[in-house]
Amino acid sequence: MTASSVQLRTNRLRSGHDRWIIAIGIFKLVQAALFILLGIGAIRLLHKDLMRVAEHFILAMRFNPEGRFVNLILERVAMINPHQLRQISAAIFAIAGLDIIEGTGLVLEQAWAEFVTLILTASFLPLEAFEILRHDTWIRVALAVINLAVVIYLLYYVKLRIQERRLRRAGRT
Repeated sequence: MTASSVQLRTNRLRSGHDRWIIAIGIFKLVQAALFILLGIGAIRLLHKDLMRVAEHFILAMRFNPEGRFVNLILERVAMINPHQLRQISAAIFAIAGLDIIEGTGLVLEQAWAEFVTLILTASFLPLEAFEILRHDTWIRVALAVINLAVVIYLLYYVKLRIQERRLRRAGRT
């Protein structure tokens, strides 16, 4: 197989894969927007009675006020102080910032963004696995499966891009 035929095959493979990279980038940007909204919501709760807000939410959602889940939520909410709420909102905004960086880089098809997304997404997989083992829910499992699929796909895609760059360098010499 000649270098030009390998290049043509690689370009054909990449054109279909670029759409997935852009889709992952758009997903990251949507996720960032949701985290920003969540962070704003956390900041808006700073000067409110969290217990009253939680009780209102529980009643509005028609949860059983005597249920074990509700009691667990109320216990956790009671432990949150304003300083912790500020820390939580700062962490949420930091995650949103990372998602904006990743998403923008992927949509603009920057090679560095593929590596950043691969490293960051893969670094959270052990934590997700631990959380699933600790208490599995279908949401946690679904998110872990999506993130695992993104990591596997990005590994494949990054490998393809590295091969493509090697072919380009070999063609120049």
